[in-house]
This record gives sequence, C-alpha cells and structure tokens, in this order.
Amino acid sequence: MAVNQIPVTLRGAGLLKEELLRLRSEDRPNVIQAIAEARAQGDLSENAEYEAAKEKQSFIEGRIAEVESKLSNMQVIDPTALNAEGRVVFGATVRFEDLDTSDVKIYQIVGEDEADIKSGKISIASPIARALIGKHEGDIAEVSAPGGIKEYEIIEVLYV
Repeated sequence: MAVNQIPVTLRGAGLLKEELLRLRSEDRPNVIQAIAEARAQGDLSENAEYEAAKEKQSFIEGRIAEVESKLSNMQVIDPTALNAEGRVVFGATVRFEDLDTSDVKIYQIVGEDEADIKSGKISIASPIARALIGKHEGDIAEVSAPGGIKEYEIIEVLYV
C-alpha cells in the first residue's frame, strides 16, 4: 500500500461516495440559496444569516475537498475476498475475550471514517486494533490502557 493510500472497506467507500453526492447535490445548493436570500435582505455588514450561511458554505466546500481527496487516495478492501489465513488484518471481524473480565467483544477493523464503536466497528488507528493486527486465533493481544495492560485472547477471526 502506498504511503498516502487510505484503507477503506467496500461499505466505507460507499458511504464516502454517498456523502459526496449529498454534499454536492443537496447541501451546496441549499447553502447557495441561503446566501442569495440573505443578500436580498440588503446590508451584509450586520447580517447574521449571511455570515452563518457563508460559514456553512466554507465548511461544506472544505468537506467536499476532504472527501474527494480521500476517494482519490483510498484503497478499497473487500473483507470477503481476503485470504489472510486466520490472521487479523484490516477489514477482518474479530471476536475476542478480555482475560480480566471474561467479556467477549466482536469488532470489525475499519478505516477512521467508518469507525463506530456502537456498530462494532473500530478504527485501524485505535490501540485495540493496532494490538490485534497480525495476530491469529488463540493469540493474546496486549493493549496499553490507562489502568495498565489489558490482555485479550483472540477467539475467532472472520472475513465477512
């Protein structure tokens, strides 16, 4: 993978494309309309609606540029096509047990834009994901946490 490539799952690539489409086809035209309406009110020097609309436009244009950059630099990884021989890699779903509490967790390792802990998706940059990468079923992953070292036993690695 090239230095500037951003790994994303198929799902993550789809979400970025959807966001870009929404930004271009809905958000941008809406803010342009809001600016036009604020301009029609006359004096722009003390027009709060105009300032807010211009600020929102700046945010939208910045986000469009950011998403376009990510899309042009992304490396799409299909977890179902992986053959990592049971090894934890980007896109894999990992079931593991906290050896202190016996809690079992299941997380998919995804790109930063896709991460959503409530949906069971953790960022490749997270300490847990970094500790899991490269390990196999039965291995112990150690994560440095504020309360000390946490140990997790990998129970299962899935490519779904």
